[in-house]
Amino acid sequence: MPDFYVSEPMATVPPTYKSAAQQTIFETLTALGIPFLRVDTGDGTTMEACIPIGERLQNPVIKTVFVTNRQQTRFWLYVTDPALPFVTKDFCGALAIPRVSFASEEHLLSMMGTPHGATTVLALALDTDRRIELVMDRAIAQAEFISCTDGTNTGFVRLRMDDLLHRYLPHTGHSPQLIG
Repeated sequence: MPDFYVSEPMATVPPTYKSAAQQTIFETLTALGIPFLRVDTGDGTTMEACIPIGERLQNPVIKTVFVTNRQQTRFWLYVTDPALPFVTKDFCGALAIPRVSFASEEHLLSMMGTPHGATTVLALALDTDRRIELVMDRAIAQAEFISCTDGTNTGFVRLRMDDLLHRYLPHTGHSPQLIG
């Protein structure tokens, strides 16, 4: 991807917001005084596109998977290593839950305010009903930084994992269940 655009890192909010999710995310980071670096990019929908983004942020972009049960009554946001494949059997076994499948784009938009390819742990700020259960790989939670989308597929942020786990997520009312 030699022509893939990734801006220089910035520590400021975007001059204009591309979505309500992006606005909520940056307003929450700002209100909580959480420092971040962000980059503007080309379409970062695929994990392959996230490689140069992670290089610019000096931290790999995590993979975020949004799944539901068959009845679509329970929803999980799974934060994992981008190099690992998502295996539903392993995920369900770790949580002792029945089989899951990817949640629809409709659920993704209505619950997290993000389209496919822009799913982010930071969008839990929009889940005020707390319908989404957060699951993280233990190794990801132990990292110094986390890099993820900013609620769009053309913007990414890096922040300290400690700030995510001990300031941002408690503010949203979510706490991760660690697996792996």
